[in-house]
This record gives sequence, C-alpha cells and structure tokens, in this order.
Amino acid sequence: MKNGLALFFGAFAILALSTGAVLYSAHQQLGSLTQYKDPVDEALHPAPLTGLADQGRAVYQDLGCASCHTQQVRREGFGGDTTRQWGTRQSVARDYIREKTVFLGNSRLGPDLRNVAARAYADETYLYTILYAPHAVAPGTNMPSYDFLFDVRPARPGQASAYALKLSGKAAAPAGAEIVPTHRARALVAYLRSLNDSYEYPEAKPFVPTTAKEEGK
Repeated sequence: MKNGLALFFGAFAILALSTGAVLYSAHQQLGSLTQYKDPVDEALHPAPLTGLADQGRAVYQDLGCASCHTQQVRREGFGGDTTRQWGTRQSVARDYIREKTVFLGNSRLGPDLRNVAARAYADETYLYTILYAPHAVAPGTNMPSYDFLFDVRPARPGQASAYALKLSGKAAAPAGAEIVPTHRARALVAYLRSLNDSYEYPEAKPFVPTTAKEEGK
C-alpha cells in the first residue's frame, strides 16, 4: 500500500490522543477531589485514616482480602447491595480519596466491606472472632480462619490481656491459655472499623430522570 505507513501513524496518533484525553479528563474530574466540608458542623469528610488503621490497610492488601470482598456499593437497582444493607447509598469517587490503593475487589464471595463499620453487629469483638474462628459467629460461612494473626499463650493469673478473645465451644482457648490478637490483627480490625461511607455527599444522591421529576410535581 502506497500510503500505508502514513495511515498507520495517523491512526496511532488519533488513538494516542483520544486515550490521553480520556485519562486527562478523568484526572481533572476525580484526581482533584478534596474532602467535603459539611456546611453545618464544618467537619471534613471522609476523615483520614489513623496510623493503626493505615497499617491495617497494608495488612488487608497483604492478605488478599480483595480477592473475596469488594469495597464498592452499587447504586440501587444494580445488584441489590442496598437491599443487603451493605450501604445506604452508592459509592462515589470522593469516598476513596484517602486511599493509597483502592480495593474495589475481584469478586463478591463474601459481603462487601465498604461500610462494615456501620453495621451494628460488626464491633471489635465480632471482627476478631470472625478472623480467628469464622464459624463461631457466621455458621456455614466459606471464610477461612486467619488464626495465624493471633497468639495462643499461657494465661497469667490476674494479668489477662484486655484483648483476649472470649470464645466458647470448639473455638475456646485451651485450658490455662488465652487467645490474643497480634499487632497485625489489631491493625486490620482498626482498618475495618474505619470503613464507613454513610455520609451523604451531594454527588451521592440518586439520579432522578427529568421525566420522573415532572411526574412527581
């Protein structure tokens, strides 16, 4: 072909420019997002991670939690996430601005964790227990045990750890011993306890089509 080389470079240039425009546009729209100041109490959202929770974020990544858990609540009508009470609203880009790495997740084998801290039952005791002995609090779950995040050590009379798990049955500590979360477990639980995107940003409000607005007059 006579002008084959020119056509190739022309097509390549168009593709490169259009790709660059898409990336630049996305960066302008999302990369420049900042914390939102509440007009009433002037609090900033989302709040930054504490030091321990930030360490837990690294543990979450290291353990590959994103292989089975997502962190993205889909809008109502897409997947039933709000019906499952995984969140009260859809996730928006501002939710993730404090994240060094965004863990959207690879599959939904387990529940979405984006708002796990907003669930009344998911206190520290529950989270430690489901990490050490998942079946003790979630019978029938397919979640594996992460018991390597805990130390089983001799209990010292009168000096029991404040973090020692209080389990019964098969999950209970051996006689004369206590089960204590390691620093990695405490960091991971601190991170999970930080996941709460219940604040209602203006951009998180559901889109209402024009026709629906007119019908609702």
